[in-house]
Amino acid sequence: MLATIERIEILDVADEIAEMIKQSEEAEYYRQCTYNIQSSQETQAKITEFVKMKDLYEEVQRFGKYHPDYKKVMMSIRTLKRDMDMDVNVAEFRKAENELQSLLDEISVIIGHSVSMQIKVPTGNPFFDSSSSCAGGCGSGGGCSCSA
Repeated sequence: MLATIERIEILDVADEIAEMIKQSEEAEYYRQCTYNIQSSQETQAKITEFVKMKDLYEEVQRFGKYHPDYKKVMMSIRTLKRDMDMDVNVAEFRKAENELQSLLDEISVIIGHSVSMQIKVPTGNPFFDSSSSCAGGCGSGGGCSCSA
């Protein structure tokens, strides 16, 4: 691949955009929430317990309702998941994660559409995917008249 001055300038601008994203409020909030999760012993205990139960859950799923501990494991995994999701640090982290993802989606759409409105930018967000008739990823093979 030949390195042209234009290509190097584009990469330099991309580095500048990446640096601006890293210095954004959303990225700082995300880093703070990550630190809060990692430094909270209570949150870490909930996550560890959930991960252990998840391993047991996957084993039970192999046999389904015929596994002797099926009901116990299913109730436990739901309870642990709810406890983990209700943890303040986990909830804040998920909120920060969604805000940062929204920022990245917006930037992707702006860059893609500045090249051409026909550029498909997979954001996973129906607000940004509204330019196609199926809102992206319909899986119908074009049955909804999208250009899949």
